[in-house]
Amino acid sequence: MPVQNINDFFEIYANALVQHNTKGMAYLHHVPCTMLSDDATTIFSDASKLEGFFNQGMSFYRQFGITHVRSDVWSSQQLTDRICKVKVLWQYMDAFKQPIYNCDYHYVMKLDKYNTWKIILSVSVNEKERMEEWKSKSEG
Repeated sequence: MPVQNINDFFEIYANALVQHNTKGMAYLHHVPCTMLSDDATTIFSDASKLEGFFNQGMSFYRQFGITHVRSDVWSSQQLTDRICKVKVLWQYMDAFKQPIYNCDYHYVMKLDKYNTWKIILSVSVNEKERMEEWKSKSEG
């Protein structure tokens, strides 16, 4: 089977975000998986709990009018034949495709038995700071 393209994977992920498809988002992760940021380390060993985590994020998207999401893969590095490290810039936009905020993520991904990428580790580099910057600008 051919290996899934990394850009295609993140396009699918972005579409799931826009459609508020938290079940689809959870499916794109290997379980167990880890979400890592400066403030927290969360390990999900149950897909339904991961989906619940994404449902919480969707309320933020609705509240602040995020209706378009774009992923820009900056780099991809094969660590082994089946594991890679990927850096992605996420761009969040309103209904008029005007930027709301953007942020960087790093991922460690692994091919499953169907040669489809799954996220094992998700590292939020600066999302919290970028969201807070945007919220303070929009309130001021």
